[in-house]
Amino acid sequence: MEAERLADSMDALNEKISENHFHILLEYIKTIRYGSVTISIQDGKVVLIEKTEKLKTR
Repeated sequence: MEAERLADSMDALNEKISENHFHILLEYIKTIRYGSVTISIQDGKVVLIEKTEKLKTR
């Protein structure tokens, strides 16, 4: 059931975001340890993907 919902979400996302933007987004999510990834959308199109990473020191 969960996999089916994920597949439906991925289909909906593919209709809204280009393959290039999708790969950039995945790369940011894979490589970030602490921080955030922000997607800015204008007129239904992705105009900015921003990664803000925080570095923790001990």
